[in-house]
This record gives sequence, structure tokens and C-alpha cells, in this order.
Amino acid sequence: MNVDDIVRDALREQAAEQPPAAAGFADRVLAVRRRRRSRRIALAAAAAVAVVAVGVAVPLLDSGKDDVRPSGGGGVVVEKKTKAHPDQSPPREEISVGGTTLVGYFIPETVKKSADTAVSQRTYHLLNPRTGRYEKAPDWSWVAVAPGGRTAAVLERDLPASRIGLLDLTTGKVERWIKVDHGVAGLSFSRDGRKLVATTYSQNPDGLVKAEGDVEWGQPMTSSRTGFYVLDVASGDAAWTEIKTGGLPGGPTGGTFMNSRQDFALTDDGRHVWEGSPMEPGYVFYDLTGKKVSVPAGYTYLSWFVDAGLSPDGRLVAGDFAGKKWKTSSYVVDAKTGHPTEVRGQQLLAWVGNKQLIAWDIGKNDKNEFHQRLVLVTIGSDKEVPLSGFREGNDGDAGRWEPLFAQP
Repeated sequence: MNVDDIVRDALREQAAEQPPAAAGFADRVLAVRRRRRSRRIALAAAAAVAVVAVGVAVPLLDSGKDDVRPSGGGGVVVEKKTKAHPDQSPPREEISVGGTTLVGYFIPETVKKSADTAVSQRTYHLLNPRTGRYEKAPDWSWVAVAPGGRTAAVLERDLPASRIGLLDLTTGKVERWIKVDHGVAGLSFSRDGRKLVATTYSQNPDGLVKAEGDVEWGQPMTSSRTGFYVLDVASGDAAWTEIKTGGLPGGPTGGTFMNSRQDFALTDDGRHVWEGSPMEPGYVFYDLTGKKVSVPAGYTYLSWFVDAGLSPDGRLVAGDFAGKKWKTSSYVVDAKTGHPTEVRGQQLLAWVGNKQLIAWDIGKNDKNEFHQRLVLVTIGSDKEVPLSGFREGNDGDAGRWEPLFAQP
């Protein structure tokens, strides 16, 4: 198998899961899929295909600082009330622990447009804070929920969109529309919820194509990404920055190694915008004018394909699959030294304070790596607390739901 075949295969696999990240993206090359393939193929594909979109902002360190703002979780296990429904998949009632809440989920499907074109489309189900239940929200193609889980930024069905809505999740009504001159197809809040980064495209980045003779839908071999807005949520003021898609000659997306959807997110302090990258160190950072900058201190050991990112206090990083002490487990890494510690959980999704995480994991004697449920895991403990029922089907199958989390 040559590199072209590997790239083509990887893109097709990702397209089946698109729209990718994302946050903070699902819509991603899942770590479990990376583990199924041989190390040789996985590494080659990673070198040729860029990170999928970041759908929700990942908690990151302030640039140039060793510590970040205080976290409510502190350095101990969070003891706030847990709301779990291990008999529900997809969940119908609120799932939350320690202030970290499953604020919604989406179910992706491929919608055929013509004989050789289609679009990967999401159907969202969002938590109503008043009723504590998840309600279908069919109007939105993209949803990013602000910290606290009361407000969401939304895009209408046709992408790229000409306006961004600020949705009250309790009433289900858009309280304000922000019009934009450049079409938007991806959104992500800053850590404090005061800013919003919107990734702009000239075409729908979730479009799919089928070449002559192909059986499966795949991503187009070009990217239409044009840049990003950074918006002040309170005022609606926005500034657009162009980012040209330049890269290595002969890359699969018009000279770049990136997916058709490749979204941006903000760092915690709002001073930089970043995107994932298949090249070391795994991220590319920009200032707000679009100039590339050095990787800020504290980001060295971040893994672009792990949703949970940094702990709220910035001291630990959620890492890749481990599978040593337990059949399914993952690493958490010291953000300064890189020292790894194994923790239960097949795929780390969101932090709960600084010592616990929400993860996907399989059952104790389960032999199917895709038969996953949400669980709460604790660093230094063998115990797992089930939070949801098990997802059915294999990776990429229709109807598999993808979670969307918000922290306090």
C-alpha cells in the first residue's frame, strides 16, 4: 500500500464520521480507529492527513504562564452531584457530574444530493436546562455551547452561513443574530465564553463526493477554508482574518495537508487562535492578525485527537490510548515534564475538575471495542462510574450519537 492509497483510505474513513470536531469535534479521527490499524499505516496516514475540526474549545494554558485561573475542582476529586442514566442511549435525561455537563449530542448522517455528491449532516439534541431533558433541534447544522450550558452559538442548515445565532437553550429561541460578510461553517467559544471564533469557508466543508467506480463517499481533495472571525459575544463586534491554505506541494487539499473541514479555536486568554496539525507539535498557532507564532508554554504534550485536552488547572494533559494496566485505558500526561500516568477509559472526552474525566469505555467483558458508554474515571482509582447506556453499531455506522460537553 503506497502513501496515496493510505491518504485516500484515511480520508474516506474520516468522511464517514464527518462533520468532524471537533469540542470539540467528534467529527474526528477517533483514537479507537487509529488503534485498529497497524502502527505503520496509522503513522503514515497521520503524516499525510491533517487534524479534523475542533468543535468545542479545549482548555489551554495562558501564554507564557505556568499556572492558569483557579478551577472549582481544585486538586481533589469533585464531589458535586452526579446525574447518570446508564440505561439510556442516546440519553433522554441530563447527564452531568461535578459541573461538567453533557449539553447535547448529535447524530450524523449522509444525505445524498446527486449521483456523485452528498453532504454529511448533523441532527442535534440539546439539553433544556429547565426540563433536564434533551430535545431535538433540527434547525441547526452546527452548535457550540458556551460554558455554563445556558447559551449556544448556532448556524442554520445551509453552510456556509451568513449569520450566527445566539440561542437561549431554556426557551429554544434565538435571542440575537450576528451577520457576517464571509460565510461561516464552524464555531467555538473561548474558555470564559466571552469570545467566539468562527471559521469561514467559501463552500460547505461537509460536502462529500464519490469518484467514478467508488462505492463509498469521501471528502473532496480541496479545502475551501478562507479564515476566521473573532467575535466579542456581548457586543457582536467581529474582525475577520484571512488564512490562506498553503502547504506542501502535491498535498491532498490543493497543496495542503488538511481536511475539507479544518476549524479554528481560541486559546484560554483569547490572544491566539489555533488549529490542529499532523506535524509536530500537533498544533499551529496564530495571533489575531493571522501571523503564525511559536507554540505557547504548556502546550507541548497536547494530542490533537484527544477531546479532553488540558485539565482546568493546566497541570495535566489528556493523552492517547494506553491499554497496559487495563484492557482499555488512556494516559494523562504532566504538562511540564511529559510524565504519563495511566487512567481507566478508552477515549478521554472532558475533564471534571482536575482529577476526574468523562470517557468512552467498553464493558468489563466486552469484546467489541465500539460497544461504548460514557463513564466517569478518576486518576489513581480502578473504579468507573457508568453515565450512559452503550452505543450500538460499529464506528461510522448510521445512528451513533456523538457527545457535546460544557464545563462550568
